[in-house]
Amino acid sequence: MEKPPRLQLDRDAWIQAALDTLADEGVTGVRVEVLAKRLHVTKGSFYWHFKDRQDLLSGVLETWKDGRIRDIVKQTRPTGDEEAQIFHVIDVYSASRNRKGILIELAMREWARRDATAALIVEEVDAWRLRCARELFLASGMPMHEASTRSMLLYAYVFGVSMMNCEKFDGDIARMKDDIRQLIACNRPTTTPPQT
Repeated sequence: MEKPPRLQLDRDAWIQAALDTLADEGVTGVRVEVLAKRLHVTKGSFYWHFKDRQDLLSGVLETWKDGRIRDIVKQTRPTGDEEAQIFHVIDVYSASRNRKGILIELAMREWARRDATAALIVEEVDAWRLRCARELFLASGMPMHEASTRSMLLYAYVFGVSMMNCEKFDGDIARMKDDIRQLIACNRPTTTPPQT
């Protein structure tokens, strides 16, 4: 009986397995033995691509950062109808997203609490998120201070709602989410001010 050909893994496959493990177990679970078992290969394959575990962790941070920034830039690229684009960004990031993506985000933030390098990467990604969103608000005609405030509010909302199970909070959660979208995105008051 012929043996099946040996699986050839590249650096990216190891990094993806590390990201999956990070989502499931946090950074302490990202160990060479665990990844080799998960990938059904020997540890020797790992050392072909990485100097050591720290080299892998650096690759994980860079891969996550590059992917997040690329996605942020893509989602916030002005389209000529900036208000519609802001609604799109809110919808994309506050929708029921990939559960693994949320878990990776949480694991990255937990890692950043204990590791200065991870903290710098998370801070850089957050700065990109806020700057790109602010540019959309500015392009829609808002002054700088309001654009900055709304960009922070946008991300506070999308991250908060991704971690909450609020479906039973109110009978009309869809209406609440739409009201929140309006409050964040609109360049005009959402209600008529009282007459004096």
